[in-house]
Amino acid sequence: MPFRMLEIIHSDDAFVAMNKPTGLLTVPGRGADKQDCLYHRVLEKSADALVVHRLDMDTSGLLLFARSPEAQRNISLQFEKREISKTYVAVVAGVIEKDSGVVDFPLRKDMEQRLPPKHLVDCVRGKKAITEWRVLERGAHTTRVALFPKTGRSHQLRVHMQAIGFPIVGDPIYGIPAERLMLHAQALEFRHPITGEAIRLECPMPF
Repeated sequence: MPFRMLEIIHSDDAFVAMNKPTGLLTVPGRGADKQDCLYHRVLEKSADALVVHRLDMDTSGLLLFARSPEAQRNISLQFEKREISKTYVAVVAGVIEKDSGVVDFPLRKDMEQRLPPKHLVDCVRGKKAITEWRVLERGAHTTRVALFPKTGRSHQLRVHMQAIGFPIVGDPIYGIPAERLMLHAQALEFRHPITGEAIRLECPMPF
């Protein structure tokens, strides 16, 4: 998929926001077969692009790249201080009866499973992880939910939804494999790294 076919959500002198397709790495992995990634494709258009945050390969949606070291530090600090509001949309297996809730389960990496990497709930050794959720639509056997991660742990949304009995549809690790992982980064709210202006970016949902 050449760069011109990738969707640009926003671009200015400070950062570029892309709609990452499912199945594409954010950054290169180990091995020659894992060098194709969104970062390398963005570099073809914006040679000054710098990585700020990541999405799992199977997760689609909004991803930011800074265009200067100063902007990178500013946005990264906003993520670190949890000042950036993140909204994801997912389709989960099962019908959730409650309208909203909070998952507060500590998470850690599963050291017994290396490939593919896996994370699990561990109330003793895990790191704090919080996800708020809200039902958007109920189907016959699935539920569409909005997810609001308040922390940024690896696989957080996927593990948390599995832990409460509603794994995300298409999750090859924590659920039942399907055509794609039904998880999409839909919106980000943050301060512009140069002007300080409040910004809300939204990325169209593909499912």
